[in-house]
Amino acid sequence: MRSVSEKKISDEEIIRNILLGKKDQFEILYSRYNKKVLDKCFSILKDRDLAIEIEQEVFSKVYEKLPGYKGMASFSTWLYAITYNHCIEYLRHRKKLNYPEWNRNNELPEIIDEIYETDLNGLRYERLLKIMEMIHPEEKALLLMKYQDNIPLKLIMSTFRISESAAKMRIKRAKARVMYLYKSMYPSED
Repeated sequence: MRSVSEKKISDEEIIRNILLGKKDQFEILYSRYNKKVLDKCFSILKDRDLAIEIEQEVFSKVYEKLPGYKGMASFSTWLYAITYNHCIEYLRHRKKLNYPEWNRNNELPEIIDEIYETDLNGLRYERLLKIMEMIHPEEKALLLMKYQDNIPLKLIMSTFRISESAAKMRIKRAKARVMYLYKSMYPSED
């Protein structure tokens, strides 16, 4: 159980302390975020044991990269970007999931850009969850980063190592794919 002082100390102050040699304070960051990171890993990887393994790798990577944290975004935003990136990299290398090739094989009708500009927030949550499991993990990660975690576009760009226009296009296509699948599966809902 965390002490009262651990709850009040900011992430940025903890990071400063760690960088000044108080390495044991990383445990505070870990205890604040490990469940959220594990949940994000599981949402992408769909394997609890693998998610636990990847979550540990994420925190090792975060510890190593901590001196490079510039504070341009909140620590949690930075951590979640690393989490999504690590999960996607795992899938790309181990599962051979190549998004551009997958996207070509699962092309959507051209008409969708105009029809499916609806806001995702208006969709029924349970149904949206089912649809999110049907799309490519990279598309799911993009949508979660943008709409759930409010990760800035620049951080999304660096996470996926793509240009601004590519990031915007992939987010738009992912959103369109979700809307297309949603409308296909639940045509009576408007």
